[in-house]
Amino acid sequence: MACLFCQIANKKLPAEIIYQDDKILALKDIKPLAPVHLLIMPKKHITSVAHLKTQDKPLMGELILAAKKIAQGKKLKGYKLQINVGRSAGQLINHLHLHLLSGKF
Repeated sequence: MACLFCQIANKKLPAEIIYQDDKILALKDIKPLAPVHLLIMPKKHITSVAHLKTQDKPLMGELILAAKKIAQGKKLKGYKLQINVGRSAGQLINHLHLHLLSGKF
């Protein structure tokens, strides 16, 4: 199991987890680009948006709804959701994840 995020999801590596349910995991980014910078990911390994399958539609909806729930829990007035697809677009970990950013960028 070489994927960093899979190892975190399987409790093989430590991380500052701020939310999780049976399908989704959220943690603080270790190199934040904003005062609030969280990574929200499915526990199921999907390399990127480019690797999504039709059956992953519900999971992607849960990913967005988890971001909304986290933002509401943190009482964020505004935030940005960003998904990088591929190394050339800034995806550093080959496991689909959503960035939730809030504050000064």
